[in-house]
Amino acid sequence: MQDSSYLAINNYYLNFGPQHPAAHGVLRLILELNGEVVVRCDPHIGLLHRGTEKLFEYKTTMQALPYFDRFDYVSTMAQEHCYSLLIESMLRLELPLRATYIRVIFLELTRILNHLMAICTHALDLGALTPLLWGFEEREKIMEFYERASGARLHAAYIRPGGVQQDLPKGLLHDINIFCKDFSKRVDEIEDVLSSTSIWKERTIEVGVVTLEKAFDYGITGVMLRSTGLPWDLRVATPYENYNDFNFNIPVGRHGDCYDRYLIRIQEMKESLAIIQQCLANIPEGPVKVENYKIISPPRNTVKFYMENLIHHFKLYSEGIQTPKGWFYNAVEAPKGETGVFLLSEGTTKPARCHFKSPGLLHLQALEYMAAGHALADLVAIIGTQDLVFGEIDR
Repeated sequence: MQDSSYLAINNYYLNFGPQHPAAHGVLRLILELNGEVVVRCDPHIGLLHRGTEKLFEYKTTMQALPYFDRFDYVSTMAQEHCYSLLIESMLRLELPLRATYIRVIFLELTRILNHLMAICTHALDLGALTPLLWGFEEREKIMEFYERASGARLHAAYIRPGGVQQDLPKGLLHDINIFCKDFSKRVDEIEDVLSSTSIWKERTIEVGVVTLEKAFDYGITGVMLRSTGLPWDLRVATPYENYNDFNFNIPVGRHGDCYDRYLIRIQEMKESLAIIQQCLANIPEGPVKVENYKIISPPRNTVKFYMENLIHHFKLYSEGIQTPKGWFYNAVEAPKGETGVFLLSEGTTKPARCHFKSPGLLHLQALEYMAAGHALADLVAIIGTQDLVFGEIDR
């Protein structure tokens, strides 16, 4: 007679990634499955590790800036902005008003750029192709604005300690205004395709639920935290730049599921449009950098004729900016959540220690809690609403 133990069905293990397109990066998940139900989910990272934080210890203040574009490469200006704010707080710099307006315009364009990627690739993961085609057409327009302002479509290095790289070219603000008027219609089209569709609702409602208590336990921030009903946004809670001059709402959810996170990103794009239009209506004329040549480079046409400016230029690019001694931390409300930079300075031009706090790493650690009990196909939906980019997770 056959032993009944041979008939027992055991759980089995499955590798998800690290080359799976729905992993949104070089993410490897070791899944324990009971049929198609996820019992345990063990994320493995390390394939993209570049030792960037260690590299900062050998770079001057300005040399470190472009590396922040390489963390979350979908929302580059938000990363370099966080670092620039930290250096400015260390040096107690007060920026010209026009520089803060330009920063806010591009920070909110960056938020739209990020949310379009998050929503459209999430829709593609679940079988909807059309939003991707629409969304990437709009992303192309924003990347053109990047290029016209900084010269680069992706790694801009535009927001720098002391202001921005250069003033905006003629006609750019007019074109951004036209984009804002047209883009709201495109958001409505994406909503028409997704928000009320029964298949989309079945794939996202009550999937990957996060409670407020668990969000605190895991350190979850940004859209994922606001989906639990808490209106926490650093742009309002601890205002920076001139965000307190603008009227905008903080979209929140009620259930903490994938559908709420999708709706919040849709609403945040609309709020970003409102902020940009307020900036365009009130942006002043004036300089876009501080007039301190120990912080920013002197005008190129003066370096050749004034010895003092030549010395400033030489010391700035050969030695860097000297920062005061101490521990410093700064955080901003980046599109993916609270992004922070911690820096230990010994009073030299290079940091003794630099650490980058990425929201994606904290969100990824909550994946096992969010995915347990769901089907394998639901895991794809959950990863999509976590909005993972591995440049900032595995650094």
